Amino acid sequence: MTDLVYIGRALLSVSDKTGLLDLARALHDRGVELVSTGGTANALRTAGLPVKDVSEITGFPEMMDGRVKTLHPNVHGGLLALRDDDEHLLAMAAHGIEPIDLLVVNLYPFEATVARGGSYDDCIENIDIGGPAMIRAASKNHRFVNVVTDVQDYTALLAELDANDGATTFAFRQRLALTAYSRTAAYDAAVSAWMADTLGEVPRRRTFAGTLAQTLRYGENPHQAAAFYTDGSNRPGVATAKQWQGKELSYNNINDTDAAFELVAEFAPEDGPAVAIIKHANPCGVATGATLAEAYARAFDCDRTSAFGGIIATNQPLDGPTAEKISEIFTEVVIAPGADDAAKAVFAKKKNLRLLTTRTLPDPTAPILSFKQVAGGMLVQDKDTAGLPDLKVVTKRQPTEAEMADALVAWKVAKHVKSNAIVYVKDAATVGIGAGQMSRVDSTRIAARKAEDAAEAMGLAAPLTQGCTAASDAFFPFADGVEVLAGVGATCVIQPGGSMRDAEVIEAADRLGLAMIFTGQRHFRH
Repeated sequence: MTDLVYIGRALLSVSDKTGLLDLARALHDRGVELVSTGGTANALRTAGLPVKDVSEITGFPEMMDGRVKTLHPNVHGGLLALRDDDEHLLAMAAHGIEPIDLLVVNLYPFEATVARGGSYDDCIENIDIGGPAMIRAASKNHRFVNVVTDVQDYTALLAELDANDGATTFAFRQRLALTAYSRTAAYDAAVSAWMADTLGEVPRRRTFAGTLAQTLRYGENPHQAAAFYTDGSNRPGVATAKQWQGKELSYNNINDTDAAFELVAEFAPEDGPAVAIIKHANPCGVATGATLAEAYARAFDCDRTSAFGGIIATNQPLDGPTAEKISEIFTEVVIAPGADDAAKAVFAKKKNLRLLTTRTLPDPTAPILSFKQVAGGMLVQDKDTAGLPDLKVVTKRQPTEAEMADALVAWKVAKHVKSNAIVYVKDAATVGIGAGQMSRVDSTRIAARKAEDAAEAMGLAAPLTQGCTAASDAFFPFADGVEVLAGVGATCVIQPGGSMRDAEVIEAADRLGLAMIFTGQRHFRH
């Protein structure tokens, strides 16, 4: 097995020219011959570096607007030839093919073109052909060829050359090849996903790709290895946020922070401050208020016990008074679309609290895919981005204006609670949440018990479920669930409807004096 490979000749062809000149100078200083194409060659020549155009190697000029320049045996032969195979060496000599020991390529900015909303023709034009072909050739022949596809690896390459007197080790080339294959796979995944989205098709083969953001200490549990990858979508949230302080986010932190920010985004900032508190991916308190501090206090009061060590998201930039309130208990993460200096100063005293800020809120209605691994496959679906549906009052009693407002809040929150989900809301604040139960009746009882505990913690004579509105993420299969809701003080219920026993459920609501609203839309979340 060949180990050390000395670099005598390098082909550089990059779209992203970050660090290019420093790399090229360092290679030239080490006696490496530089070969290049188009704009890359011009940049090197302008910097005073000697460079040979690839057209001198191929004997053909770059043509068809640069679409055809490196797809030639003199290039691919130099990349693919096995240096310990006599027949390969004879073929190289017979056809005047010189070896290429280092390929430095990054691809046309297809992903960036899609992200900025490029036209169909613009996106097609930014699909690289020659680059992936060369990368795959060099990667396949990594016994003899180094392939660099990421600017981040320039420094590592030069350090490797310094450590081995101008050569690289096989292990180093293996790692470069892995990075290169991962890059072309991600690139093709981006193209195929864009095509599927553009055509509105379900592709025969579905691929997903991401860029490593960080390796994590562990996954959900210490015995599970984990890493965090970003998908390049630039959606506001934990993947694109700036972390101001605190230790590295854990797997569970990232998962819960995403859940919190996606929930609070349901509340438009122009409609007033809103705060969501998440624990183990479920809301334990959500509220609006005249100020962020008030919204936080009302969300906190829903379940003070669960809020300890939770994740907090706000729909408006964080201010000092709100930060002061949050700092009264231990909190893992706070994420907000901005934070003022006063808030940052308050949190600076809490070394274990992570503060994340984003440029804005995510659009809760933007189409996006979600996927879940199962044994032997992957489930893929549109994310639940449905907004408020057409509402239908099905009981004799119409909801009051206040009940209708609370119903809309409860419905937004129920969308983010694990099924079976029951949410009690009073005056635009959750007062009880029941999540993740096998029986919907159990969820109603757990939510009621949470409300009783909250009332005791606040020294109230009765739970705040008295006069509340309840939301259910799916229909009530029997009337018993509605009877439990009425028993804890709910006066209005919002639910999808659609049960075989809807008539019995509506009759029970009428008998108990409840107003009931059907949405015709459910929000299962498993």
